[in-house]
Amino acid sequence: MSGKARVFEVGIRDGFQNEPKIVSTDDKFWFANALRDAGIKDLELGAFVRTDRVPQMADSAELFQRFNQRRLPTDRLWALVPNLQGLERAIAAKVRSVAVFTAASETFNQKNIGMSVKQSWDVISEIVKVSKKSKIQVRGYVSTAFGCPFEGKIAPKKTLACVEKLAEMGIGEISIGDTIGVADPVSVEKVVRPAVKAWPSKKIAMHFHDTRGTALANILRSLDLGIRIFDSSAGGLGGCPFAPGAAGNVATEDLVYMFDQMGIQTGIDFHKLCTASIEMARRMGRPLTSKALQAFSHVHR
Repeated sequence: MSGKARVFEVGIRDGFQNEPKIVSTDDKFWFANALRDAGIKDLELGAFVRTDRVPQMADSAELFQRFNQRRLPTDRLWALVPNLQGLERAIAAKVRSVAVFTAASETFNQKNIGMSVKQSWDVISEIVKVSKKSKIQVRGYVSTAFGCPFEGKIAPKKTLACVEKLAEMGIGEISIGDTIGVADPVSVEKVVRPAVKAWPSKKIAMHFHDTRGTALANILRSLDLGIRIFDSSAGGLGGCPFAPGAAGNVATEDLVYMFDQMGIQTGIDFHKLCTASIEMARRMGRPLTSKALQAFSHVHR
């Protein structure tokens, strides 16, 4: 297998939002720049959400304002927005790319954003309309696509219904998320195969958490089925404040190492990526979980 794959880095948002200690804006800004210097083009920098529920995202506007002073033409800097109020805050911070989200699980949606799945579709539709008028690109997330911490296994038809609804709204890229890390290659095929038959594979991304160590296997199956966009988190940072027991996203280092060995081009410098994550681990005062990063640290210590 060869060709190219696109890595969508979610560590600054999805990774840091679950940290028990507040990560400083200076450290976030440094880390995001280091990841960008390593070759990552898509960076999810923050979220315009309720700061009483996700305090780690309270500095999102400031982070974007800092980047706006030194943005490169190749940068794609993203912010998560849950509603029109969040979008308004993002627009005020001169955000050009936003991500919206819903879930395949009714219970998770209620606990996460306080509304039903159908209600979330209505909110997202309004966000998309306003974003198009403001020339802001929109990405969509479908959470709990394979399993929910409250409802258990999720039927593929529920996930595909969410994908279909987001696609009908004109959202250009839809990320299908294994929020709690219960997917396996067989369950991945049951969702991805019909998805790529219904919609162009270039518009579909996969978002795997590595709670049970199956993320890379799921990515390989997704590759076989034609997917070439994958969300990941530097160092394996992450989790979900509203999904008890969820581990971090698949580590960007593990993903890039595997792709490098397979001859799949990502445009990311593995050495620079690992060096950045090692320094971030030092600043956070704790080790990061990426296996490839641990091996790199052992060899280069």
